[in-house]
Amino acid sequence: MLNDLPPPIWVDNTDLLGNMIADIASRTRVAVDTESNSLHAFREKVCLIQFSTASTDYIVDPLALHDLSRLAPIFRDPSIEKIFHASEYDLICLRRDFGFSFANLFDTMHGARILGYPAVGLDRLLGDKFGVKIDKRHQKANWGARPLTKEQIHYARLDTHYLFDLRDTLEAELREASRMHFALEDFERACRFEEVKPRSNGASWERFSARKDLTQRELTVVANLCHFRDREAERLDRPPYKVVMDDVLIALAKNPPEAKVDLSAAGLSEKQIRLWGDMLLGAIRRGLEAPLVAKKKDDRKSDAVLRRLEKIKAWRKKTGMDMKVESDIILPKPYLALLADQPPKDLEELKVLMKEAPARFEMFGGQILSALGVNHAD
Repeated sequence: MLNDLPPPIWVDNTDLLGNMIADIASRTRVAVDTESNSLHAFREKVCLIQFSTASTDYIVDPLALHDLSRLAPIFRDPSIEKIFHASEYDLICLRRDFGFSFANLFDTMHGARILGYPAVGLDRLLGDKFGVKIDKRHQKANWGARPLTKEQIHYARLDTHYLFDLRDTLEAELREASRMHFALEDFERACRFEEVKPRSNGASWERFSARKDLTQRELTVVANLCHFRDREAERLDRPPYKVVMDDVLIALAKNPPEAKVDLSAAGLSEKQIRLWGDMLLGAIRRGLEAPLVAKKKDDRKSDAVLRRLEKIKAWRKKTGMDMKVESDIILPKPYLALLADQPPKDLEELKVLMKEAPARFEMFGGQILSALGVNHAD
């Protein structure tokens, strides 16, 4: 069946982009996916954007098209539903690289999670629902390389080709289970969420600053090792972990070697020692002598807040088990801290706090107040 599919249209010039946009703009929905090169570059970027309409699969090459601003109206048009599978990361990357904003989406992975599916990967869902098999070997491919193989292009198009059928199947199940209202408010919240992911695929030393197993001096050594690693990773255009792994940096900081011969004890290979041994030793020496970096402050909540948080988590977990879904489906994570920090006194206050989650408020409002220990009338 898959071999009978016509080839997708490879969009790598402005004329083809215009034709594709005209096609999508005439539709009420379009399936979308992206491929990035986070495993193969220092600064990841979107390397493919796949679109499918009811009749055509398109693959847009952002590396050939340097201006994709003409796609912006599609993504923000509320009259065109954008169907994703596991949209969160795609939205972050599209916002980061192109500044797109979004309206009207349907996330098939999240829909499956709301239904309590134990396995929600696209390959599993398409296999179970339609007997479609996807070769996941290409999942970690270098999508920034050109030219892509026929197999890679085929894999990329399958990420959107069947999303219409999957979306419709899941919507029917969500409505039958009376859970579509959860999905709709989650999709709307995903469109509003404006996290901007840094372009660097690496991480500065600050990622380690909250670790309780590192002294300030050890953290200062880690900071200097990270500065070396990020410079070298950027020079080579590779992810920092492909220069030196995090656990090796920690080992070097905890037991600082004095000579190259001692570096292998931390887990460095002969090649790494040959290439970077002197630079690593230099970074370690600087870290041992430099002014101490500041550890991340422990923003510990008050005991009262922590008790409320535990009560909400316990209620959320039990309710999720009863409904056979993961706990964040019952109450999305942002509401945990909000309700623990600002405990409502009654249903009216809770309604205000949960104004962007009316379905959850309607179904669980009284239970949430009870979990918080608030007396209320049903």
